[in-house]
Amino acid sequence: MKNWHFKNTDKSIFEKTGLIPRSILKMFENFKNQFDPIREQVVIEELRVSRYQTLSSIRFLFFICINTLFSNSFSRIFIFGPFIDYWWQNQEFVIFFNLSQQIRAFEDLQMFEEKLRFDILIGKEQTLSIKSINIKIKNKANEIAKHYNKETKDSIKNILSDTLGTLTFIALIRNNKRQLVLLYSVFNEILYGLSDTAKSFFIILFTDIFVGYHSSHGWEILIETLLRHLGIPENREFIFLFIATFPVILDTIFKYWVFRYLNRISPSAVATYRNMNE
Repeated sequence: MKNWHFKNTDKSIFEKTGLIPRSILKMFENFKNQFDPIREQVVIEELRVSRYQTLSSIRFLFFICINTLFSNSFSRIFIFGPFIDYWWQNQEFVIFFNLSQQIRAFEDLQMFEEKLRFDILIGKEQTLSIKSINIKIKNKANEIAKHYNKETKDSIKNILSDTLGTLTFIALIRNNKRQLVLLYSVFNEILYGLSDTAKSFFIILFTDIFVGYHSSHGWEILIETLLRHLGIPENREFIFLFIATFPVILDTIFKYWVFRYLNRISPSAVATYRNMNE
């Protein structure tokens, strides 16, 4: 029984290693495939399948983006926009949607007043009476009030239209899971098909933009723009907390991806990335 076990073990080892190296066997196999009469048809069929998958993925991506943007813009211009404008005219609403708008409005009015007085002092503006100065300030205050009143209405429209656009995007994704899987496979094929230098270039570009030491300013501008777009108060503590945590989490996920997947699939690309990053 023991001898049979050792014979099988020796046989499995012999079959695993073999007398001829695998690389030479693979070379002869590839050489043999070059003279296969149906080789050309197989290659053409593979190219057709790849072309079909790529075009299908591009159409699907274009379809999702166009429908999401269309639902967002159409609902904002033709549905939520007229409804909010009509509703706003027949109701008494405050001008400011949040405290951040109010602070910015006060700063704008203060800046105008200081500029007006400065221009009078240097002779750029003619000398005005206190009453005339107050009239100019009042007109500017009304102009600022109209601006922030419109910004408040736009914020409500943005919230409603963006919500509908997001729901449309989610519905399209859920109803086209097969196309989503195909898009993911094509993306992986393109990504892993790049040269090691190209992979390293895009990795460094991505990390420097989103998780680099200087990316905090970009995140701050992006968050402030998003909060103003939705009419949410610009809380500085929240913004700084987000900048201090989210890029770190993103960097950790990225490093895990490099270690877990890219290092297994293309170790040479990881080595090139480390050399370029040093």
